[in-house]
Amino acid sequence: MSRYDGAVKDDDRLKFRFDCGATWLNLLATRGRTFGAHPVERIATPERLEEWLTRSELLPAAPPDEDDVRRAQELRETLRPLALAVVAGERPPADAAAALTRFLDSTPDPLRVVVTDRLRREPPPTASAALARIARQAADALTGPERHALAVCPEADCRGVFADPTGRRRWCPSPACASRGRVRAHRERRRTAG
Repeated sequence: MSRYDGAVKDDDRLKFRFDCGATWLNLLATRGRTFGAHPVERIATPERLEEWLTRSELLPAAPPDEDDVRRAQELRETLRPLALAVVAGERPPADAAAALTRFLDSTPDPLRVVVTDRLRREPPPTASAALARIARQAADALTGPERHALAVCPEADCRGVFADPTGRRRWCPSPACASRGRVRAHRERRRTAG
């Protein structure tokens, strides 16, 4: 493999995922292979966080800084155990629920809509306000009827949470997880048949 091929592969690993079904679920996907030996951090710098917020239509008026990166990662890792517990039908960790409540209380962000070419929310003034909007979306989804449409990827290193309103998906939207799962199932069928 050439050095170029490795760089392309690394670039692919760092690509943002916007296919999980909601902004808060896409935030969970900013850390790939979370449960594997080599997790992939996709929002490691203020510039990467700004890019992710822009693509999520949450670009704040003030650019994110290192503290905002830390808060985004903290919110993500607060939401992850809550989401996994909700999907599994287990009691959510009290410390994560308390951390989410503190996060929600820390940044007031009143909802204001404006009419431009379409109906829009006023942009968040700061990255913290943008993250507060994501935290509210997650809290609503984890406590409301949307929780019944959540699923977890069965790949041990992924365990990504995604929206599956039809209940028919087996893996998360990542092609890599589905491919690995299918290859493993094929090998198991061949092993048991032979």
